[in-house]
Amino acid sequence: MFEKILIANRGEVALRVQRTCREMGVQTVMVYSEADVNAKYLRLADEAVCIGPPPAAESYLNIAAIVAAAEITEAEAIHPGYGFLSENADFAERVEKSGFVFIGPDPETIRMMGDKLAAKRAMQKTGLKMIPGSEQPLPADAAQAAEEAAKTGFPLVVKAAAGGGGRGMRVVHTDAVLANVISVLRREAQAAFGDSSLYAEKYLDNPRHIEVQILSDGKNAVHLGTRDCSLQRRHQKVLEEAPAPGLPRKREEGICEACVAACKKTGYKGAGTFEFLYDGERFYFIEMNARLQVEHPVTEMITGVDVVAEQIKIAASRRLDLKQKEIRFFGAAMECRINAEDPATFVPSPGLIRQYHAPGGNGVRVDSHAYGGYEVPPYYDSLLAKLVAYGEDRKQARARMQSALREYVIDGIATNLPLHARLLADAAFAQGGVGIRYLESKIKEGFAAPGAAV
Repeated sequence: MFEKILIANRGEVALRVQRTCREMGVQTVMVYSEADVNAKYLRLADEAVCIGPPPAAESYLNIAAIVAAAEITEAEAIHPGYGFLSENADFAERVEKSGFVFIGPDPETIRMMGDKLAAKRAMQKTGLKMIPGSEQPLPADAAQAAEEAAKTGFPLVVKAAAGGGGRGMRVVHTDAVLANVISVLRREAQAAFGDSSLYAEKYLDNPRHIEVQILSDGKNAVHLGTRDCSLQRRHQKVLEEAPAPGLPRKREEGICEACVAACKKTGYKGAGTFEFLYDGERFYFIEMNARLQVEHPVTEMITGVDVVAEQIKIAASRRLDLKQKEIRFFGAAMECRINAEDPATFVPSPGLIRQYHAPGGNGVRVDSHAYGGYEVPPYYDSLLAKLVAYGEDRKQARARMQSALREYVIDGIATNLPLHARLLADAAFAQGGVGIRYLESKIKEGFAAPGAAV
């Protein structure tokens, strides 16, 4: 087992990984930008190294600075958390060439999964079903690309092959605008991902977004059940829950077993998440996230498995201790992403938190780096906390979440707590099983407006 791990991230995930390391008796090195000098996890770390000024490009995305911090502190391994460099194959490669262990899949796997078309081809060979669409990148010429994409049939979605996290995609309903959309998206993809490759897929009307969490040591693999991540705004997840409600048991078991088989066939190593669109009959593979997911706590709550601890054990060249028959699933859990943003306009709201009071009680978990007197910087993602509620069933988990939301106090900045309160009170959400366009449609109806009924 490692004696010292450098955590190459910030915010709640840095604290989350740090907590597991302490439980395992592993020392931690925290890196931070000048904007995060007052982060509370720095006080809890064994060592802390400033790696640059506030802009992420000069700090949390600065590969040379992070590797140098590992060298001077004599860390043995680097945990990337999620976001930033967590799915950067060049970073993973640099870490390994510098003599450290990257806590995640090998660089080749990350590189393949980062190319959505390559990932689809690899997973198709394992037997997973794909959404009808391009099997190769669209031609460079916009007119030829439009002609090729149109073969998918309208409506369709044009996506960046190197995209992810809901970025780099456009829905197209008619042939008239297709060529222009392709030209615009190609430029955006090049600027955002350094890769202008695009592909087209059939547009599904209102599917659900279902995930399967897996752990694999390259030979053996297990699944930790499903999650439903359908409540999204602009393709960004807002609320997640486990297990996915209302799935036929045989179909749920079937897709989980298929993901385990895919890991074994591809030799996948580490924690990972298979993401699917589910239309009520079939699961269509869309991508695999080769890292820790933001929503992993709901899986931990219903299984009792520490996903971060398993990541670390696998990276330390240990065999996967877990056996599928030993994993038990209990109850239901929900996670609300609490963001520092206006609940109606969604404009980020950095600034000073004057008062902070986290909720508690049976089945309530709060993953957050925030505290009273904390200054939320304007340079990074607005995620401030993850509020998780567990219950013996979905009804109890929802009731506990509603209570926790009422108890949560964050004064001094705007947050999306009111939006979550309205969402938890919504009749369709209470029933379960809404599609990925549900929240967007509610927002258009004024769901997030000030004074909307809770």
